[in-house]
This record gives sequence, structure tokens and C-alpha cells, in this order.
Amino acid sequence: MRRTLTALSDLLAVLVFAFIGRLNHAEGMSIEGVFSTTWPFAIGAATGWALAYLFAHMRDDHGFDYNFRPERLLPDGVLVWVGAVAIGMTLRHLFHQGVAFSFVIVATIVLGAFLLGWRAVRVLLVRRSVLTA
Repeated sequence: MRRTLTALSDLLAVLVFAFIGRLNHAEGMSIEGVFSTTWPFAIGAATGWALAYLFAHMRDDHGFDYNFRPERLLPDGVLVWVGAVAIGMTLRHLFHQGVAFSFVIVATIVLGAFLLGWRAVRVLLVRRSVLTA
């Protein structure tokens, strides 16, 4: 259940990013328009999830291993964020949706705030509940 909620939280973060972007640029709020803005970043975030999962299951000579927990800020959340931006921008470029340098910067910052932000709030709430328990 935790992974489902985390995946939905990430999808919601990407959707909010798309909505805000479309509103700020006076683009239509049709389902097709929001989908066309959302899908490259959603696929990118899903790729980040896959990379986090693979990274969690790699072991080095020193026995490095950790459990995959995508709700964690580090490293899982960062991999989701990097995947959302890198793969999202690559897909936008491949499908001629535009990747102006200023958009890359804004998308990196906003997706970072959204995808990492809810995780950071979660960390603070968990720490707070542990301290008050």
C-alpha cells in the first residue's frame, strides 16, 4: 500500500506541475492538453522509480545493499526527480514538444520542489511523531 500511495503522490506532483505550467502559459486545460504535458514527465518519474529499484538491488564488494523505499528522500526520491526531468525532457525533445533552456531550468526546480518536497515533509512528520511518542 505504501508504494501505491507513493506512486500516486508522484503522479499528483507531476500533474500539478503540468496544470500550473499550462495555466501560466494560457494553454488550454483540456484533458488532451494536460495529458500531452504530463506524460513525458510521468514516464520519466516511472523510469526514476525503476532506476531506484535497480540501485537498491545492486551489491558491491563491500556488501552495499538497502531496501527499496520510494517514499525516501535519498536516494530514491532524487532518482525519481532526475528521471522525471532527464527522461521527460528527452521525450519532449523527441516528440517536438519544446525544451527551451529556461523551461529545463524551471521544470528542474519545480519538479524538484514537488517530488522531493512531499518526501521532505514526510521525513519531518515522521521525525516529529517519533520525538513526541
